[in-house]
Amino acid sequence: MKKIIKETFAYVGRILSFIYPYTLYRKYIKVKNLIFSGYIKGQFKSVGSNFSIQPAIYLTGSKHITIGHNFTALPGLWLDAYDNYMDETFRPEIIIGDNVIFNINCHIGCINSVKIGNNVLVASKVYITDHYHGDTINNCSGSPVLRPLISKGPVYIADNVWIGESVVILPNVTIGKNSIIGANSVVTKSFPANSVIAGIPAKLIKIINNNE
Repeated sequence: MKKIIKETFAYVGRILSFIYPYTLYRKYIKVKNLIFSGYIKGQFKSVGSNFSIQPAIYLTGSKHITIGHNFTALPGLWLDAYDNYMDETFRPEIIIGDNVIFNINCHIGCINSVKIGNNVLVASKVYITDHYHGDTINNCSGSPVLRPLISKGPVYIADNVWIGESVVILPNVTIGKNSIIGANSVVTKSFPANSVIAGIPAKLIKIINNNE
């Protein structure tokens, strides 16, 4: 029965592809995204011009989030700016510059400060956080979700950085401008401008000489 239903829907889809060409479907998607972006734009503290977010998006503390001009996010963007957790208050800020692109299923978690510069390209499934659940060095007892949130320092990603697929950037990290972070890297420390880094934990592969 399931096979028959599946084949029936597939057949209906093929018929619709003749009635409504793919170019028309793309226009429908574009209009839907424009409407959704206009709706969600008002949720943030501040947003620049030419703002585009595709559903779905998951937001916590959107009043603490500032986004610049020419921002694009594909489905699954998850932005958490926690100002309260387990009766403890925070003053979070997520600041995203101009000409920034997030691909699918990216997550930023913030209780302190996460700043992203201009012209930053973020691949899919990237996680950036400025905090941990509890003191991960001195005390890991009890359920993680019941531990207090602790920030070891802000995260700053400078201009023109390219962040590869499935990268994790942990607290108290600065990534210098023009840097490249290889896919699947876990970044636990800061790196200077023009760095190519990769690995778990991420290490410096080379410094790019932009004058060559």
